[in-house]
Amino acid sequence: MHRSCMTSISFLICVSTLIPSNNEDFAETLIILQHHPVYTLGTGSSEEYLNFDSSNVPFDLCRTERGGEVTFHGPGQLVVYPIMNLLYHKMDLHWYLRALEEVVIRALSSAFGIKALRVEGLTGVWVGNQKLAAIGIKVSQWLTYHGLALNVTTDMAPFQHIVPCGIRDRQVGSIKGLLKENYEADNCELIDITHKSLVREFCEVFQVELCHKYIQTEEFLMQNTVDVPS
Repeated sequence: MHRSCMTSISFLICVSTLIPSNNEDFAETLIILQHHPVYTLGTGSSEEYLNFDSSNVPFDLCRTERGGEVTFHGPGQLVVYPIMNLLYHKMDLHWYLRALEEVVIRALSSAFGIKALRVEGLTGVWVGNQKLAAIGIKVSQWLTYHGLALNVTTDMAPFQHIVPCGIRDRQVGSIKGLLKENYEADNCELIDITHKSLVREFCEVFQVELCHKYIQTEEFLMQNTVDVPS
């Protein structure tokens, strides 16, 4: 059964108002959060990539409006939702996808010295054979929805129940898994460091400034509906 994604949103939510550096008279929004464990399917996703019966799922299973195949979201993963008007940036979806990848690549490098790369023909951010960040978007009338998910301290076990993003010959990884014992920080510190780095690099790549606030889940859900990316 495919359930509503509304119930999967949790944790403290950072909502940032983006102010373009060229002082255009409009504001955009950047939402960063973590989800309760949930599997999501894109608009055209095939259930052949589920290694379980969809009537007996390990966690909630949601079909969303984003592109891409099945993925998992859960605690320890930062999910970034930019709500932007590409009319004021660049009306090019390939540019937008590459820009989101660039944000993650820069964030990993500046915060942890991790050298991440793109893979020809695939969307996302990779370190070796491991995919650290998945990207799935929807754009309507040049307004962006959904976004990216970066594994920071994410439990990798739930990914074993699916073929993540429909890619069978590559693995999924996390920042914590790459750093292992070489970085002295607990899970909360890793999340905090990564969050700050993502915000900083997002502003640099998209040339925006921000004014942000933190709100509790209940307050946010009374005002908004958010779906999850690939």
